[in-house]
Amino acid sequence: MTKKNNIPENIHFQCDLTIEAASDDKVVPKFSMVAYTGGPMKIAGFTHPVVVDLEGLSIDRQNIPIRLDHNPKQGVGHTDRVVIENGQVMAEGLISRDTSWARDVIKSGKNGFPWQASIGAEIIQAEFIPNGNQIQVNGRTFDGPLYVIRKSILKEISFVDNGADTNTSAQVAAQSGEQKQMNDETKTTDLKANEVKSEAAKEDAQASETHTCQCKNKTPEKIEAAAAPDPVADMRKSIAAETNRIQAIRTVCNGKHTDIEAKAIEEGWDVIKCELEVLRASRPKAPAVHTQKTVHTPHIFEAVALMAAGIGNTRLEAMYDVSTLEAADKLRGIGIQEFCEQVVGMQLPRFRRDASGWLQAAFSTTSLPGILSNIANKMLLEGYNYIEDAWRQICKIASVNDFKEHSRYRMTGAFKFEQVGPDGELKHGKLDEMKYGQKADTHGIMFALTRQMIINDDMGAFTDIPRQIGMGAAEAIADAVWSLLLSNPNSFFSAGNKNYLDGADTALSVDSLTAAEVLFSGQTKPNGRPLGIGASILLVPTALKVAAQLLMSSVLLNETTTANKGKPANNPHVGKFGVVSSAYLANASFAGASSKAWYLFADPNRLPALEVAFLNGVDRPTVEKTDADFNTLGIQFRGYIDFGVREQDYRGAIKLKGEV
Repeated sequence: MTKKNNIPENIHFQCDLTIEAASDDKVVPKFSMVAYTGGPMKIAGFTHPVVVDLEGLSIDRQNIPIRLDHNPKQGVGHTDRVVIENGQVMAEGLISRDTSWARDVIKSGKNGFPWQASIGAEIIQAEFIPNGNQIQVNGRTFDGPLYVIRKSILKEISFVDNGADTNTSAQVAAQSGEQKQMNDETKTTDLKANEVKSEAAKEDAQASETHTCQCKNKTPEKIEAAAAPDPVADMRKSIAAETNRIQAIRTVCNGKHTDIEAKAIEEGWDVIKCELEVLRASRPKAPAVHTQKTVHTPHIFEAVALMAAGIGNTRLEAMYDVSTLEAADKLRGIGIQEFCEQVVGMQLPRFRRDASGWLQAAFSTTSLPGILSNIANKMLLEGYNYIEDAWRQICKIASVNDFKEHSRYRMTGAFKFEQVGPDGELKHGKLDEMKYGQKADTHGIMFALTRQMIINDDMGAFTDIPRQIGMGAAEAIADAVWSLLLSNPNSFFSAGNKNYLDGADTALSVDSLTAAEVLFSGQTKPNGRPLGIGASILLVPTALKVAAQLLMSSVLLNETTTANKGKPANNPHVGKFGVVSSAYLANASFAGASSKAWYLFADPNRLPALEVAFLNGVDRPTVEKTDADFNTLGIQFRGYIDFGVREQDYRGAIKLKGEV
């Protein structure tokens, strides 16, 4: 049966084992062991280590079967005491089965083979702890990623030849002087063990010996009175009832369900329970039942959500491996409610009936909020990258560590080397300071996994909202940069700063570009010496993009005058500047926008005209889950980004009006 959390239904955690043969073949060997010490184990079917929570490990009976290699047909014996003491699973019992496998275990141990023990448990509830998280289990702290088996039922213990928990140990000895060292309180074998090796004649002899022992030193009258309850008759009745039960089970199984037959006989099932199991096993099964179970990792759930958001296969293949995408494809199209149940690995209340209970149950785990936050972050970044970011090519990207006003200092003094005199003394360079400001602010918005989304069961609706918010974050930065540039703060572009030209001859052309280059190179340091930094970026609105690209790529230009018509001339500016274009420059919603004005910028890392500063250098938005009113608001998230935009050195850019 497949569980909701898609992890194995059973686990086997193993330990070291040593065996000593019994000195007397008639004595049933007894074992004791430390089966599990509460630490992490690597178990088949799990992609990460597994820790079994001992508080949730149920031991529903003391006579647990002992097998070889977890095979129900290879019985070895049974336990008579299983407890959890001092954070460890302890087990004691008898190698009571008269089978070839039991004899193999004893004989191999006598020959020095290092047997180990493996304990099998049925998983009821499991929890995944993602990378970066910590959890306390069994009095110890563990780091993710790992799985914690919160609830399980101990089903059997097996002799195996390889162990997972190397801190455990076990011993097997005869029921003699060695037994006192193992457990003085061990009980004798039960009726089943006696039944396997009993025959009718031996039962009569044993009954006779018991009778004689009980009646020693008694008078004949007392002996007769004591013999009234016939233990042999009771034993025979029990054996007859057991024989009938076994025969009925074999009849029901009819040789077609040997695994059910062996389990039913060994575990004492009645005929009704056996019939139910045979009925279930006889029903048609999908081929998937016989395939290896898949553990759904957080990456698989993220891929499922991105598929719902319409992310293409090419981009998904760049983000996840093939096995992750194959597993995610099998869950393609599930709604929000089933998605959340798959993540938390348990059946949630029906949302329409108990919205508060559904939300509290779903978000009480550590896995679901983390996975949804990761999905929201990816979709936020998806939308963030959609928006034009031409501003990155003309602005310096800087970092601030708080929200205070910060100062930027540009040293522009003369550092010209001077000849060293006969005394060998080097002169100090003179520093002239130019100061600029910068300050970051928080920009953000709230969004939610609302009750309406959950009721409509639309996974795409949840992924679309953070994508829209990501686009909004990118627009906020773009608006701030281009609004600042076009508003010309503090007459940043002006004749006084020698970085502005207007007039009809400023329309973009070979001649106006030459004039702009001359103007840019005429900028000086405070001491009047040339600045020595040239322009490297040609910034134009969309309407001038093609013309700018032709100027930068065409080696020859055709003259337009009558005298020179048809005579191409060399282009003096080919490949000189990098072309950057932005639709924001001509957008009428911005004051100062123009489809004809254009700019020259220096490399922003050498001489920045504009600067965008991010808090702690984080230049993309962040998503966090926030507390909300479960009954009315659903689950809320907040997306935010901290940045500031400020003009810097006016000598780093010039503007040409491009029109009369």
